[in-house]
Amino acid sequence: MKEKIDAFDYAELINKTLKRPGLLLNTNGDKFNSMVIGWGHMGTLWNLPTFVVYVRRSRYTKPQLDKTGEFTISVPMDGKISPEVMKACGSQSGRDIDKAQLFTLEEPETNRVPGVREYPLTLECKVLYSQEQVVENIPADIRKKFYEWGGDEGSEHTAYVGLITDAYIIK
Repeated sequence: MKEKIDAFDYAELINKTLKRPGLLLNTNGDKFNSMVIGWGHMGTLWNLPTFVVYVRRSRYTKPQLDKTGEFTISVPMDGKISPEVMKACGSQSGRDIDKAQLFTLEEPETNRVPGVREYPLTLECKVLYSQEQVVENIPADIRKKFYEWGGDEGSEHTAYVGLITDAYIIK
């Protein structure tokens, strides 16, 4: 069962949880995948409710998003992701493991990306727009901290603006 909600009524919880990091970005291209995110924001763009996620070019999640143009955001109601999920979805690639085995997946309402019963506040989103970062346009101190640390080819992000097509709490 799902309780329909206005996502903006939960903005404070979503933003506090995002800072930990502690939201899950879910995709379902070749297979279900989930990634912990700590960057993103919910708001209004073009008079539409949106959630923006940022995904590094090198991540397995990126081609999944590019392929389907859909994602869900899963939010823990207590603001915390378990250490096991944090490890698997924060440092292991969906190329190498089946992340669907970590969760009880819930059928979506408006797209093809399941929600996660264990993290029940769910935003279903359809990508309206995406934009590759131009790293040279980022302030030098931020660029140095987040992009010039070496070792990760493809560290630039793509911003995906997702239209929030549905919002609910899985009961």
